[in-house]
Amino acid sequence: MISRIEQRCIERGMKMTEQRRVIARVLSDAVDHPDVEEVYRRATAIDPNISIATVYRTVRLFEEANILERHDFGDGRARYEEAPEAHHDHLIDVQSGRVIEFQNPEIEALQREIARRFGYRLVGHRLELYAVPLTAGEDGETQ
Repeated sequence: MISRIEQRCIERGMKMTEQRRVIARVLSDAVDHPDVEEVYRRATAIDPNISIATVYRTVRLFEEANILERHDFGDGRARYEEAPEAHHDHLIDVQSGRVIEFQNPEIEALQREIARRFGYRLVGHRLELYAVPLTAGEDGETQ
């Protein structure tokens, strides 16, 4: 079966080697936001002949084709996800590195309103919230 990322590559006329197919499948199957090292680890579990250089080149190629989106969640690693069809934002647990994707119509409306107040029409944005788990008695408010 062809992965979503592989299908997007084919639609863009990209040459799909077997190693690119494996990398595309690994990225399509990811439910997290893996860095290149993690993509490499998963890809070599499928095909041990894939080199780290091939993973770097392929990830860069997919990113340049707007098939992948690169994120920096403050942990010093570029992390990747399939370029989403629908916009979403991220909540990052700075202790565990867990990334939670979410959508909130009120936040979207507020961002458009803020841009409008300053005389702009919002054409895009990226929202990343960095947080730690609440402890007993905390209400989640920042000081």
